[in-house]
Amino acid sequence: MDSIKTVLSTLLTLAGSLGVFLYGMKLLSEGLQKVAGDKMRDLLAAMTSTTIKRIMTGLLVTAVVQSSSATTVMVVSFVQAGLLSLIQAAGVIMGANVGTTITAWIIALLGFKLNIGALSLPLIGIAAPLLFSKRDGRRSLGELILGFSLIFLGLAYLKDAIPNLQDYPAILEALGRFSNLGFFSVVLYALIGAVMTVVVQSSSATMALVLVMCSNGWIGFPMACSMILGLNVGTTVTAIIAAAVGNISAKRAAFFHLIFNIFGLIWGLAVFYPFVDLVSYITVQGGMENPGASLSSIPFALSMFHTLFNIANVLFLVWFTPQIARLIVRLMPLGENEDEEFRLRHLNVGTLSTGELALDLARKETIVFARRVRRMFNIMRSMMGSQNDKELQQIYERVIKYENISDRVEVEIANYLGQINSSDISSEANSLQQALLKIIGDIESIADYCDNAAKIWMRKRKMGVEFSQDVQGKIDRMFDLVDGAFAVMEQNLTGDYNHPDLEAAYACEDRINRLRNELRAEHVKNIEDGMYSYQAGIFFSDMYSQCERMGDNIINITEDIAEMHTPIKGLDTDEEEARLD
Repeated sequence: MDSIKTVLSTLLTLAGSLGVFLYGMKLLSEGLQKVAGDKMRDLLAAMTSTTIKRIMTGLLVTAVVQSSSATTVMVVSFVQAGLLSLIQAAGVIMGANVGTTITAWIIALLGFKLNIGALSLPLIGIAAPLLFSKRDGRRSLGELILGFSLIFLGLAYLKDAIPNLQDYPAILEALGRFSNLGFFSVVLYALIGAVMTVVVQSSSATMALVLVMCSNGWIGFPMACSMILGLNVGTTVTAIIAAAVGNISAKRAAFFHLIFNIFGLIWGLAVFYPFVDLVSYITVQGGMENPGASLSSIPFALSMFHTLFNIANVLFLVWFTPQIARLIVRLMPLGENEDEEFRLRHLNVGTLSTGELALDLARKETIVFARRVRRMFNIMRSMMGSQNDKELQQIYERVIKYENISDRVEVEIANYLGQINSSDISSEANSLQQALLKIIGDIESIADYCDNAAKIWMRKRKMGVEFSQDVQGKIDRMFDLVDGAFAVMEQNLTGDYNHPDLEAAYACEDRINRLRNELRAEHVKNIEDGMYSYQAGIFFSDMYSQCERMGDNIINITEDIAEMHTPIKGLDTDEEEARLD
């Protein structure tokens, strides 16, 4: 009974130690992303013109955020958003694989060589006041320091929690059997490394476990190297989960990450023993003892294996990137009806953990939403020129389709924005979050007015009411003004949010209002003079009123942008994304 309690206590202590380590990694990564968020996203979007730049970008971003998973999730999101092509994403992913090895070096050199755990509590003492600061930058710095402290505090607990194997002869015997199965042992431990990484969702955490287990003699140096090969494959699951709800481009990017690491595992296993010997030779030449015979050199040797393997994997496979990309496109072709039905282009729940990036994607989705409603407006307008009842019905059904989709899009974007924790983002980003919630409401209202106008026109046709050429021309003038207001609105949505063109927007609104007033005055006079029937006058009045209300919501959108007073940079999206048919 006592032995069961001891084993249970040991397992819970290990789980708790790993939990502290993982939470530290999370805080460090989030803190670094907040401190360098905008620069990091700009780097990802801009530094991808050549293969070398892509690899270096992935390496640097991962080194900064201390998480290859965070980098690959961002890359998958950028591919989904159309900011990166599959080839560009491939280079960044390769670089991220190399960048993540820096974490192993930090753990090996500081966590094992120095007693950083003793400094953790003083560092937490420094971080605590910063966490309660009113300034976003100081709070982010506090998270960064707290995360750094918890990583090494968790590592210290982890080292102490690993029991001496001499006290557990049965486990020692089992590990000995698993390690003496020849090449099968190598494959088995690679599988264990992959599964462990899938479970803990962090290659850095698995690497820390491998370092501790090998340093304490639980597993030999070759088997630890094999687990490192496996953790490279296991870490791809995070990007796969993020891409699962994304579009085909996002899925392809995540699949490239998996294929790239599987290819690495295959050739790594093929040359496993010579590669392990090479790392041992480098370690000895560096003035340390052979890692196969001395536990003291294990942290350095495993970190060296991790780094050399990932660098070699990049150098070997970078030449085949186009071929791998073509293979992936063949394996994951565009479906026959891909993107024909409603689908959010840019939002996916995998990016919610990176709040600032999630807002960038929400803004991009909002732009697509606005363009889609403008397209709905033009479809509705085409009803005016249709003389065929069947054709008119088909156009009307398209308008209804767009209206139903607009209702869903508004809800989806609003729910997505609501899931972004305002405490995890900067005040500027919080301002953008609130503005987007207002903007999507205005866009959906415009869709409602388009739908109303389409229904008015259908009732007019069914009642056999006809407009004179003069009346039709006046409606066309109003439509032209609304379309011009749409153009200015779209320009402001995609432009610099600190300098929206308010003058142009107000000019459009003024022209719409003046024409509305002119038509209203003429309408009353025309009814009195019998220029057209009362029923025709009602339809005419309803049509220009719907247009004027669209204009009100269009100007509201520019005003929402102007009220932010924050330097949000301009961006663009593919106009074809607004097409549903």
